[in-house]
Amino acid sequence: MALPKRKHSQARRNKRRSHWTLPRANLTRCPQCARAIRAHHVCPFCGSYRGRQVVTVTKGKKDER
Repeated sequence: MALPKRKHSQARRNKRRSHWTLPRANLTRCPQCARAIRAHHVCPFCGSYRGRQVVTVTKGKKDER
């Protein structure tokens, strides 16, 4: 197995790692409350999914906006 002759610089290492970022989540609008939610997930604000009420949501600190 080959060994490096010199240490790679931080800039060279970071250039290689520049593509390691995670993709941004796809956000869509909830048809019930029109808030931004993740695609294919239950709305955490109103509890609906695909036009049906799936989860009962109680008012919390996040909903008081």
